[in-house]
Amino acid sequence: MEINITDIPQEVQQAKMRFGIVGNAPALIAAVSRAIQVAPIDLSVLITGESGTGKEFFPKIIHAFSARKHNKYIAVNCGAIPEGTIDSELFGHEKGAFTGAVAARKGYFEEADGGTIFLDEVAELPLTTQARLLRVLESGEFIKVGSSTVQKTNIRVVAATNVDMVKAIENGKFREDLYYRLSTVNISIPPLRDRGADISLLMRKFAADFAERYRMPQISFDESAKAVAMRYRWPGNVRQLKNVTEQLALFYAGDNISDTVLESFLPQSGTVYTPAVASASASHEYARERELLFNMIFRMQSEIDALRSEIRASSHAPAEAAMPTSLVKYAPPATGLIVSSQPVEAQPATLEETEKETIRRSLENNGGKRKATAKELNISERTLYRKIKEYGLE
Repeated sequence: MEINITDIPQEVQQAKMRFGIVGNAPALIAAVSRAIQVAPIDLSVLITGESGTGKEFFPKIIHAFSARKHNKYIAVNCGAIPEGTIDSELFGHEKGAFTGAVAARKGYFEEADGGTIFLDEVAELPLTTQARLLRVLESGEFIKVGSSTVQKTNIRVVAATNVDMVKAIENGKFREDLYYRLSTVNISIPPLRDRGADISLLMRKFAADFAERYRMPQISFDESAKAVAMRYRWPGNVRQLKNVTEQLALFYAGDNISDTVLESFLPQSGTVYTPAVASASASHEYARERELLFNMIFRMQSEIDALRSEIRASSHAPAEAAMPTSLVKYAPPATGLIVSSQPVEAQPATLEETEKETIRRSLENNGGKRKATAKELNISERTLYRKIKEYGLE
C-alpha cells in the first residue's frame, strides 16, 4: 500500500525532494511528517529503525525545519570513535589532559553551540560517557576532559540507534534515565520489506543514478524480478538494495533483469534473516561481504580505465574518446575481462591484496582523510581504521 502523491502534505513533499527521500509508503510519510512537526519544538528526538533504513536523513529534516537551521549541524557516529577518545571528541579537552593532548581542543558540544548534534549509534556510547550526556540534556552543562570548569551549551540532541533499547537497558548496557531523556519524541523508520511498491521505485532510482554517474546503459527490471524483490526480506534494507542494484548495473549494463539474475545476487539467508536478533558474528560477516563486493567493483572500474587508456594509445584516438561500455563483459577473475571477445589477462591478486590496494588508493585520493575515505568505500570509519592498522597503511 502507498499513499496517493496528491494526498501527501506539501511540506512533506518538499522535505522528500530536498533530502532525496524516495517512496510513498504510509509509515515513511508518517515518519517524515513527524520529523517536520517536532522540528520547531526544542525536544530531544530518538530515531529508531534497522540498519540501512535511512535514519540519517531525519535529523537533517529536523534541523532544516527548526529555528536552529542557520546554526551548525554536526553528525557524530558514536560507534566509529574509540572508547578512549569519545569523551574528548564530544566534550573537548584541555592541554595536557592526556598523552598527546598538546593543545586545548573544543568538543562537538561546544562547536555546535546554538545548533543541532546528531548522535548516530548512540547505544554504542560507554556508560561513563552516557552519564556526561545525561548532564548535558538535563542542564546544558559539561566539563572538558582534564578541566574542572563547568561550561554551558545550548544544543539540541537528536539520536539514532538500531539496537533494541529495552534489552540494552535490561542488560545494563544503556542507562534507563538517559533513554527517557533522549526519547522525548520517538520516530520509527520502517524496514524496507514493509514499504511495498517503494522497493521498485528505489531500484529504478539507483539504476538511473548509477547509469548517469558512470555513463553506462541503464538496466531495467521485468515483472518477475520486481516480484522477487517484493518477497525478499532485505536484511540490509535500503543500503543493501542500493548495493545489489549497483552490482547489477555494472555487470548487466543495458539489460532487462529477470528474477533468475536478481536471485543470484541475493544471499539466501536473507529470506529468514532478522536484523534485530542477529548475532554479532552474523553482522560482521555481512559487513565483510559488503566490503568484498565493493572492492570488486572498484577493481573492475580501475581495470576498465586501464583498458580504455590502452585502446586510446594503440589507436591514437582523441582523449575524449571512450570505450563503449557494451563491449565490456564480466568474467571470473581467472579469465579476466573480455573486450570484443579478446581476453585480456588481469594481474593476479588475492582478495587481501585487492582490498589493501583499494583502501590505499582511496586514502590517496582523499588526501588521507579517513572520514571521506570511509564514505567513498561505503564502510564504517571503525572498519576503515581496523583495515588501515591491519595492512600497515598508517
